Amino acid sequence: MFSVRAFSIFLLKRVLATLLVLVGVMVIIFLISHVLSHDPARLWAGPRAKPSTVQAVEIRYHLNQPLEEQFIYFITSYLSGHFGIDPVTGRSIAAEIGYYLPNTLELVFAALAMILVFGVGLGYLGAMNFGKRIDTVIRVFYLTSWATPTFLGAILAVLLFSTYLHVFPSGGMYSPTLVPPPRITGIFVLDSLLGGRLQDLSSGLYHLALPAFTLAFLNFGLITRIARSSMLDARWATHVKGALAKGVPENTVRRRHVLRNALIDVDTVGAVMFGWLISGTVVVEQIFAWPGIGQFAYSAVASDNYPALVPIVMVFTLGVVVANFVADVLYSILDPRIALGGAR
Repeated sequence: MFSVRAFSIFLLKRVLATLLVLVGVMVIIFLISHVLSHDPARLWAGPRAKPSTVQAVEIRYHLNQPLEEQFIYFITSYLSGHFGIDPVTGRSIAAEIGYYLPNTLELVFAALAMILVFGVGLGYLGAMNFGKRIDTVIRVFYLTSWATPTFLGAILAVLLFSTYLHVFPSGGMYSPTLVPPPRITGIFVLDSLLGGRLQDLSSGLYHLALPAFTLAFLNFGLITRIARSSMLDARWATHVKGALAKGVPENTVRRRHVLRNALIDVDTVGAVMFGWLISGTVVVEQIFAWPGIGQFAYSAVASDNYPALVPIVMVFTLGVVVANFVADVLYSILDPRIALGGAR
């Protein structure tokens, strides 16, 4: 039975644990910046920076202060969203992340939707045909996709669907002949829809299809495996056998008891996978020329752009931590026994 008090205690514990993880990550990142180089200002300014530039960076980011004061400034500036200036582009790093992150979210949401549809569908089909040839084919299919390296899968997708079949474009978010819609959410497809620009919407979906499908194909195996296992457990449960013995139609039993119980595990793993996908789009975005946070991270690493790389790592970490927090809360709602156990 769901208890508001138990759930509140469980939620408070999870919030505190999440905050501690974020603070711990910030401490580790701060310490790494001092371990990588005896002169953090030189690391932040770049290997080709002039001495005057290094000195200006020291003053700007308080790197000439004692270590504890540096850490306080580091924490307060990042918590307030002030990430500094990108030494490569001269733009605000916060503004750059604000531009790239929605593009990644567009790709991740589309891929996650495909993962859930394909994963649950194939998992259900395999569980309902356990031990048959179709079940074997499904297991081989999702294990093969899961074992495929990301770079290889993305390159093969471009070669097959863009180079040979000419079905989808090889990269970009929309046709270069289009003028982007007014920026509302930063997500191109959603902004096109909100602005009533159907041509932009069509172009955005057309360019989104292949990278989203590739990302989904390389990651749907886990959802399929969990959905199949959960449905098999539910299918052989005592209450399911009892419902069938009472004469309840098999399709009704499958829908109300087998599929519904299996979705508990699928929903929570899907929430966790959202965090994985945010930090796992680097290769796909680079190959498909998708201007997201993953491509921004790649360019930061390639150009030794440490000031931009630190906030990017924080965004990736935040995505994973928040996704795990949502998964915990979602699981406790779907199965109140979790909250009750956490409140003891």
